[in-house]
Amino acid sequence: MLLPNTKRILLKLSGEVLMGAQPFGIDPQFVAQLAEEVKAAKNSGLEICLVIGGGNIFRGMAGAARGMDRAQADYMGMLATVMNALAMQNALEQIGVQTRVQSAIQMDQVCEPVIRRRAERHLEKGRVVIFAAGVGAPYFTTDSGAALRAAEMKCDALYKGTSVDGVYDSDPKTNAAAQRYDTVSYDKVLAGNLKVMDASAVALCRDNDIPIVVFSIREKGNLARILSGMGVQTIVRKEA
Repeated sequence: MLLPNTKRILLKLSGEVLMGAQPFGIDPQFVAQLAEEVKAAKNSGLEICLVIGGGNIFRGMAGAARGMDRAQADYMGMLATVMNALAMQNALEQIGVQTRVQSAIQMDQVCEPVIRRRAERHLEKGRVVIFAAGVGAPYFTTDSGAALRAAEMKCDALYKGTSVDGVYDSDPKTNAAAQRYDTVSYDKVLAGNLKVMDASAVALCRDNDIPIVVFSIREKGNLARILSGMGVQTIVRKEA
């Protein structure tokens, strides 16, 4: 299903996707492949914001579960997202896509601080803007950061590229009979705890009427298919 009147999108990628076939870290070859897909999407006329998780390097909640202070672990996870953002920036600029990284944790030597109006100018000039370090505070995931930036930048939709091809009524990895939704409402996702994104992220998208498109980014060329209205996906939106 093609979302009408879509000009500006936020693409949220899980950090694990950047691992490619590796057990951890960043696979430069797979990042280069993702960059080509982002370039193709930009060349179709879209303005693109990017948010990338940090789970391939460090996940704050996992660190907290092993006894680390949660706030400290979350800050480490935010720094991991900056590393991923810089890797993606490098891959995009190597293929001629002007890119800017804006971090919610100020680190002027490597990227810009998050400044909404500056980000808007970048998008208007045809640059891709990568938002890093989540919301800049612990206890919020990059899903929440993605929803916040999508609302702040007035994006027409939030595309979540992950390892599964949509939203299911149960975990497809453990239940072979799990059914995928073509469309589902924000309220059903929240009431059923369907694990699309964090509840706070889903609620923020609902309150700002930002559709969430969930699809698999691991399949080569899938982003272009999804943006053209083809491919397998689930759209989370308000009930008609």
